[in-house]
Amino acid sequence: MGMHDSARPRPLPTSASYGITVRLYAAPSASVVGMLATAVGTAGGLVTAIDVSESRPDRITIDVSCSASNGEHAAEIVEAMRGVPGVTVHRVSDRTFLLHLGGKISVESKVPLKTRDDLSMAYTPGVGRVSLALAAHPEDVAKLTIKGNSVAVVTDGSAVLGLGNIGPGAALPVMEGKAALFKRFANIDAWPICLDTQDADEIVRIVRGISPGFGGINLEDISAPRCFEIERRLRAELDIPVFHDDQHGTAIVVLAALTNALRCVSKTLATARIVISGGGAAGTAIVTLLLAAGAAHVLVWDREGILSPTDPTLNPAKAALAAQTNPAGVTGDLHDALRGADVFIGVSAPNVLPAEWLADMAPSPVVFALANPDPEVDVDAAQQYVAVLATGRSDYPNQINNVLAFPGVFRGLLDARAREITVPMLLGAAEAIACCVSDDQLNATYIVPSVFDPAVPTAVAAAVREAAGTQQPTEPDDHGLH
Repeated sequence: MGMHDSARPRPLPTSASYGITVRLYAAPSASVVGMLATAVGTAGGLVTAIDVSESRPDRITIDVSCSASNGEHAAEIVEAMRGVPGVTVHRVSDRTFLLHLGGKISVESKVPLKTRDDLSMAYTPGVGRVSLALAAHPEDVAKLTIKGNSVAVVTDGSAVLGLGNIGPGAALPVMEGKAALFKRFANIDAWPICLDTQDADEIVRIVRGISPGFGGINLEDISAPRCFEIERRLRAELDIPVFHDDQHGTAIVVLAALTNALRCVSKTLATARIVISGGGAAGTAIVTLLLAAGAAHVLVWDREGILSPTDPTLNPAKAALAAQTNPAGVTGDLHDALRGADVFIGVSAPNVLPAEWLADMAPSPVVFALANPDPEVDVDAAQQYVAVLATGRSDYPNQINNVLAFPGVFRGLLDARAREITVPMLLGAAEAIACCVSDDQLNATYIVPSVFDPAVPTAVAAAVREAAGTQQPTEPDDHGLH
C-alpha cells in the first residue's frame, strides 16, 4: 500500500490567491453540505468556509469558499461541486478579484472638518499662514505637511513581478498593494505613481517634478538596465532618498537570510563560495551588498554563462558585474559554477537548475531559489540535497520577502530626515533583520523572522537611523513659528 501511495503525484499546494466562493442552490437536505465538502476535497481543494446563507421551503442557498492551486484547478473544483446530485451552481466569485474591487487604498483626513473653525484652519484662510511660513522656511515642509511621512511608489510597468512588461495600468494593483504594506507595517502614507512612459529621461524628469511632495521615492518594477540609470540620476538630482526595492530590498533580505543560513551550517560569509543566478537588477544589488558585507568568492551566471570580464559581448552593466566578481575570468555554465560552491542564490528564471546538480555542491549547501512563482529548481526534489532551502514563495519555509525590509528602511529614513541611502544603512537593515531570529529560534526552516513580527520594522528603522547618525525619530514641531 505504501508503494502505491508514494507513486501518486504530490498535489499542488492550494493558495488563498486562487480562492473562490461558489454560490449554489440545492434542495433542502441534511447531507448536501457534507457532499459538497467531500467533492471539494476529492478534487484537491481546501474548504475554508461553508455557509447556508438562505433557507426556503423549496431551496437552500449555500456559499462554499475554498482555495485552489491555480485557475485551472479552481475550475475543476467548481465542476466537482456541480456534479453533486441536486446542486445548481449559481455564481462563482474569485475572492482575489473581489478584494481588489474599487482599489485597496484610500485617502482619509486626519483632522476634523465639522465646523467653520475647522475649515478656516485646515483650509483658507488659516492654511495661507502655514504656506507663507513654509515659503520663508522651506526646511519645515516635512514637519508641517504629509511630506514627512510620504513615499512615492513609482513604476513604468516594464518588469512587474514575474509578469514582464505589462504596462502602467496593469501595474497599478501591485503598486496599491505596496502602498498598503507601507501603511500596515510602518504607518507610512505611500502613493502609487504609474507612469505612461518607459523613456529614462522622461521618468527622471517626472519624478524630479513631483518630488517636493514626498519624503522618499520607492522605484518599483522597472526593468534592467534602465533601472540602474534612473536610480543613479535621481539619487544625484534629488534631496530625498531614492530606493529601488527590486534591487536593494531584495539584497537586504537575502543578506539577512544568508547570514542566518550560514550560522546554521557553521560557515562564514568571508569563506563561502557563492553562485548567483541572474545578472539583472536584483542580482547586481545582491552582489554589491554581499561584497560590502565581506563576501570574497562570488560568481554570477546568466544566459551568457558565467559572467567573465574577458567576454566582449557583455553589456556595460554585466561587464562591470563580471569585473567585480570574476577577476580571474572563469568561464562555463551553471553546472560548472556550482561545483564545490557553498551557496546558490537564484534571482533569474524558473527551472534553470536540475536538482541533481546540487549534489556537486560543497557539503551542507545553502540554496535560495527565489524566482517567483516558479523557482529555479524543483523545491521538493531539492530538499534531499541541501541543508538550508529558501524560496520567494509563501507555501514553503524561509520565504525571502521584501516586506521584511522596505517598511522599516523608509521608516528610518523618514524619521531621520535622510537625504540619501547609504551602504551602511543597507548593511544595518540586514543585520537588524537577521538579529530578529534568536539563537533559540534559529534552525534550517526558520532563518528569517515572520513578516508579521512587529519587532522587525522597528529594529530595521532603528538601524537605519543609527547609520544616518540619528538615534531617535525626529519629532515634528507643534507650531510653525520661528
